[in-house]
Amino acid sequence: MEAKAIIRHLRVPARKVRVVAREVQKKSVNDALDKLAFLNKAAAPHLIKVIKSAAANASKNFGADADKLIVKQIVVDHGPTLKYARRFMPRAQGRAAKLNKRSCHVTAIVTDNK
Repeated sequence: MEAKAIIRHLRVPARKVRVVAREVQKKSVNDALDKLAFLNKAAAPHLIKVIKSAAANASKNFGADADKLIVKQIVVDHGPTLKYARRFMPRAQGRAAKLNKRSCHVTAIVTDNK
């Protein structure tokens, strides 16, 4: 049995979320939440939220035991990029580069078997 939860349009770049997501894959939900609670990364609170949601979906919808759940997979995809026209980053020789505010979509899948 697998259950999943999705966060869309998360305003953290996908490459920064993937660094944190790699740390908790293939771990039990309790171990993953404990590890994320002490990580000093911007993506950690968001991953806590999505893993808790997936675990709640598994226990509520499928009757799974919450203590035996494992984080099977966390998929991080690119989301839309906000391209600001009025804000610029100063560059060499008086030039300016526009700012890109990247976002991502995160899908967490938990299972009760290995």
